Amino acid sequence: MLYALVVVALLVAMAIKVTREYERGVIFRLGRLMPLRGPGLFGIIPFIEHMVRIDLRTIAYELPAQEVITRDNVTLRVSAVLYYHVRDPNAAVNSVENFREATVQLAMTTLRDVLGQSMLDELLSERSALNQRLQHIIDEQVEPWGVVVSLVEIKDVELPNTMQRAMARQAEAEREKRAKVIHAEGELQASSQLAAAARVLEREPMAIQLRYLATLTEIAAEKNSTIVFPLPMDLVKPFLEPRPGAVTFMPEAVPSSSTSVSSPSTSGPASSPAP
Repeated sequence: MLYALVVVALLVAMAIKVTREYERGVIFRLGRLMPLRGPGLFGIIPFIEHMVRIDLRTIAYELPAQEVITRDNVTLRVSAVLYYHVRDPNAAVNSVENFREATVQLAMTTLRDVLGQSMLDELLSERSALNQRLQHIIDEQVEPWGVVVSLVEIKDVELPNTMQRAMARQAEAEREKRAKVIHAEGELQASSQLAAAARVLEREPMAIQLRYLATLTEIAAEKNSTIVFPLPMDLVKPFLEPRPGAVTFMPEAVPSSSTSVSSPSTSGPASSPAP
């Protein structure tokens, strides 16, 4: 009697199955596929029916780093993350032996194939487009297995050291080029503004005096030990010009005198020199 109770308890335990909300049970009765069971509590016939539990949640699988040779003959190591889930549990069990392993292997081969047809610049700058292309190709091939690939993300790209140094030099040269272009554009704009300011100062002579005073104010604000005070001629020119009605004093010219040597006049005859 005790053995019978134990056997009945074991049969009941084998017959009662419980699946969670995200699980489904694929039932085989004597090898034939039966309707899908779950979620919740249900029963099967022990030794006659067999259940395979399938998880419907999204699986995130990190693909191992793959050696890839790009179209421009650059060797890279690329790793990616694959997100997929089971849409049809019956097809996932009956269409492929191990849908998880098959999906991962297909993703790795597709990753090497797609990246091998791309240039290095495309891999570095157009990663989103490559992710979408990978997702579309893999999802199309795993569809008969009842699997849906929702996302493929390229995670890491390892470049050789020589390529990293070359790219660093290229980036530095690009930054220097942009800096020189920006500096040249600034010089062009500054020269245009200076030319416009010069035309304004030419039309308004007093404007340059105001600018001169503003410059002196800026110099005075600094803690300089020596201040050079240039005096423009426009400030002192009115004082140098003669006023109307003013008397101008000019020094008189001194006549030049000539010195003449004359012999003294005598009334008598000239005496001859003594012999």
